[in-house]
Amino acid sequence: MKPRRRSLITMHPPPLAIADYLAPIGAAIVFVLVMSQVREPARRNVNAIIAAGASGVYLSGGGFGLWELLFPIVAVPITYLGLRGYRFIGIAWLMHSGWDVVHHLWGNAIWPFMPTSSFGCMIFDALIAVWFFAGAPALTRPFNSATAE
Repeated sequence: MKPRRRSLITMHPPPLAIADYLAPIGAAIVFVLVMSQVREPARRNVNAIIAAGASGVYLSGGGFGLWELLFPIVAVPITYLGLRGYRFIGIAWLMHSGWDVVHHLWGNAIWPFMPTSSFGCMIFDALIAVWFFAGAPALTRPFNSATAE
């Protein structure tokens, strides 16, 4: 009988192109501009819900089996606290950015059809986290359906 070899997790990140850097930066800018249109307190509440939902994106096959359950278990209470303050939403997005790095290097991409998607998600998440740590200020004036005075 052959001795069983332990399988080692090896790094296998896909090659990156300039678009893999620029697209998530552009998407983060668009996200912040669109979210700037949402009035308070809805902006904070909606973003806490979005962060909570994002904590489960790797559950369908991130490549780490049962370990994939650990991230949502840790992240959801943080996003719940985000209902009270942007700092916790920023923490949740930085946690997600870290989880994206792990998946980019050793796991499966967030979008199976785009091998660099976890890398892009890492950039996007880190950039919007900065905005949340700044208090998620409105960078544009919200559109108003009422006529301006």
